[in-house]
Amino acid sequence: MRAALLPRVSNDPEPAQFTPLPSAHPDSAFPMSFPSKPAERQSLAGARLRKHSDYQRAYAAARKRQSASMSWFLAPQAVIAGNSPAGPRIGLTAGKVLGKAHERNRIKRRMREALRRHIDLLPAGCDLIFHPRRVVLTMEFRKLEEEIVRILQQAHAEAARNAPSAGDARRVSAGPAS
Repeated sequence: MRAALLPRVSNDPEPAQFTPLPSAHPDSAFPMSFPSKPAERQSLAGARLRKHSDYQRAYAAARKRQSASMSWFLAPQAVIAGNSPAGPRIGLTAGKVLGKAHERNRIKRRMREALRRHIDLLPAGCDLIFHPRRVVLTMEFRKLEEEIVRILQQAHAEAARNAPSAGDARRVSAGPAS
């Protein structure tokens, strides 16, 4: 008796067809509209300074430079056993003076993200160490990113100035002139 009281929604004798959601599986009848491979994300994982001795060598070979929200060091990489330097490496430090662990972690996350976005600006054959100040925690990300780009451009220009040219390397390896 209750069924008779409910209004009828459709006069069609067949119910509406159910359309399944797109599937990520390639053999599915309904492939997804976006590409199966996500865009490759650049990472700083391979470009990190890891050893204490690398930090100490960079500090000894570089001079400290200042910017509004951080200080930074640029040092040429050491050539070991005639091998060419691997590639640019980045070091981040966040001492306890910057705040509690969650604040230091946030500072480092913000710095890493800004550096990751501009990884192509890193100077080749150099180690770059950043010492952020506490202001990095609260400043607008856009301003932090602009400052990091400016520092990377300065570092790139300085690395190009200090790098020996190919002609200099040939003269040194050829021995004394006779």
